[in-house]
Amino acid sequence: MDPIKAYLIEEDPAGAVRASFTTLTPAQLDPGDVVVRLRYASVNYKDALAATGKGRIIRRFPCVGGIDAVGTVVSSQSARFQPGDAVVVHSHGFGVSHHGGYATQARVPADWVNPIPAGLSALDAIAIGVAGYTAALAVDLMELNGVVPGRGRVLVNGATGGVATIAIDILAQRGHEVVAVTSKPAQAGYLKELGASEVIASSDLAAGTRPLEKAQWAAAVDSLGGEPLAQLTRTMDKDGVIASIGNAAGHELVTTVMPFILRGVRLIGVNSDNAPDLREHVWHRLSTDLRPRHLGRIAEVRPFEALPDVMESVIEGRNRGRNVIAVDPAL
Repeated sequence: MDPIKAYLIEEDPAGAVRASFTTLTPAQLDPGDVVVRLRYASVNYKDALAATGKGRIIRRFPCVGGIDAVGTVVSSQSARFQPGDAVVVHSHGFGVSHHGGYATQARVPADWVNPIPAGLSALDAIAIGVAGYTAALAVDLMELNGVVPGRGRVLVNGATGGVATIAIDILAQRGHEVVAVTSKPAQAGYLKELGASEVIASSDLAAGTRPLEKAQWAAAVDSLGGEPLAQLTRTMDKDGVIASIGNAAGHELVTTVMPFILRGVRLIGVNSDNAPDLREHVWHRLSTDLRPRHLGRIAEVRPFEALPDVMESVIEGRNRGRNVIAVDPAL
């Protein structure tokens, strides 16, 4: 069997993290029920933090990075999958505590794997990836909590990020009035192409410190955490719903109970480490009523060799949308 090309993240004795291309043997892969020959992976902000050592993401060293990937099943001990099946792999420990998607092959537990739904190509599936899955899960949970088109404006902050761009696309095609909030106002045209009806610079978003401020938003998708999330809690409409998906601005939340007990604001945590039945449900919706319309605008494909450069661009905030890596485009 051919050697496995991989991008391996390691820690030296002094605690410094480094990542480099190497080769592995099949025996060096982690345990699992399903062996997948990988075709594409993506670069999420979490991946870039892990590989550059700018965030303590990796839970064991060495570890192949990449928290999502798509490919073809080579072998399976699970009755759910057969050789030749086109699949997407993401979440749980993939690329964090278990060798991930930056390799030409992976061996993973079956519960981390989903068939690529009919109607989606391998490139569609990785353009969606764990970011799109998280966005769709957020929308699904928001709908379960009464968020419907016509109820009011929906805010999406961190708007040029991977989850946020797909959330804007999905929410707009569902008929919501989406307001994109970004620190990159030069990207306003791009965000409006995805479906945002209005784009607000983060610096221009009204702030306040009272327990309750002017109600503005029927719902929100928050990828920032910290003070931006605290401010959202104070500015939601009655029975407003916030889907919390990230902590780019901080992991602490300092607020009061007033938005929750006086306006009935609901703060929903969104975690992509889901059981197979929920994963199946969300991926089905991603191929049908929640299918993003602008994947070609959102995703950019780069060769495997460009991975380190893409990592640096993501860390420096020079990228937008989804960054796809062609691990083995010949597959």
